[in-house]
Amino acid sequence: MKTRTPSWDDLRILLAVHRDKSFLAAGKALGVAPSTVARRVEALERTLGRPIVHRANDGTRLDAHALRLVALAEELELGLASLVRDGGDAAVSGTVRVSLPEGFIRPIVPALARLRAKHAALAVELISESRVADLARGEADVGIRIVRSTSPSIVSKFLGRASTGLFASRAYVDRRLPGAKLPRDLAGLHEWVGFDNSLDRLPHQVWLREYGASRFVFRSNSAIAIEQAVLEGMGIGLLSEMQGRTFPGLVQLDLEASPPHVDVFLAFHRDARRTPRVRVVVKEIEAETRRQLG
Repeated sequence: MKTRTPSWDDLRILLAVHRDKSFLAAGKALGVAPSTVARRVEALERTLGRPIVHRANDGTRLDAHALRLVALAEELELGLASLVRDGGDAAVSGTVRVSLPEGFIRPIVPALARLRAKHAALAVELISESRVADLARGEADVGIRIVRSTSPSIVSKFLGRASTGLFASRAYVDRRLPGAKLPRDLAGLHEWVGFDNSLDRLPHQVWLREYGASRFVFRSNSAIAIEQAVLEGMGIGLLSEMQGRTFPGLVQLDLEASPPHVDVFLAFHRDARRTPRVRVVVKEIEAETRRQLG
């Protein structure tokens, strides 16, 4: 008897189960009944000759060998989305979605503008939000990340480490910090700018509290808002050195201990290198980010 090759419909069902962790949630995402999801999974398991999805009270779990099929499904999904976006044109044309943390917007947007000047048919959509866009699901084509992706379908290239420091406006330093030195035992006497409570567990926010920051007069979930508040002299804030040196009006403080650095990765789908428009954007962002970090 001839073995049936899994179809795209089989794989998209498996992909939805992997992402949503239940037949019910996968069915809702695909617009089909949970019983249909169950039947398709069972048919796929018969095709493969082994069980690949296990159901439990806390949801579904895939066997490790099924992750190769998940990676294949993600590649097919991304390829189909790309064809829809630009009609499969092999030239450097169409739209590339780029996902960036806010702190990288200022250096990367000019690089994208230079690239756009070279390729008139290229368009860029930039996503910058607290929720990280899912590259495996095609929400973005290229992303800068501060953690390495664990998805088998995503390439994560280590670009370098972003050093961080405490910065204050020149006016704040002149008024409150002679010599721009901030020993740990005096940190509690100053006003601070930092992330809001939703991001209180970030390593940098934890480090601020450990160094003695307590009087937060401005909080936000936006890195650009924090940057602007420091510029306006509202208080001392932790910024990347890449951010801080952008503005002549900011002064980096001398400290007794260095804040933690940030590992920076460039992430993109494995198949993206075959697409000219994504390939040139990846190359440009990588070069500019390495230059900024260097």
